[in-house]
Amino acid sequence: MNAATMNHTLRACRGIVLFAALLLSFTGSALAIDLDSALKKGLAGEVDNGYLAAPPGASGEAAGLISTVNNERRSAYRQLAQKNGVTPEIAGKVTFEKRYPGFPPGTWVRIQGRWSQK
Repeated sequence: MNAATMNHTLRACRGIVLFAALLLSFTGSALAIDLDSALKKGLAGEVDNGYLAAPPGASGEAAGLISTVNNERRSAYRQLAQKNGVTPEIAGKVTFEKRYPGFPPGTWVRIQGRWSQK
């Protein structure tokens, strides 16, 4: 993808980030307390593609939660992508980038394949 195409794609995504955050908050609302707990306990972490994964040393007890939230996010990213003429992958990445500053300290994040705690 050349720079002009990437710039156009990012501009298209900027307008959808608020909608994405709102949509994700609704889709995860039934699981919000469990997700918050899993993130705080280090059982789940945020990945730069917009999805969740189990960070290093996680026990796996949040696997079902991670799968459920990822399925909801996948659906949200597809909707966002369709409305804005981008791929779901780009919608997920842009959403992660916009949400990252709001992650509380200690949240596990995987950026470019490397896990660390914020």
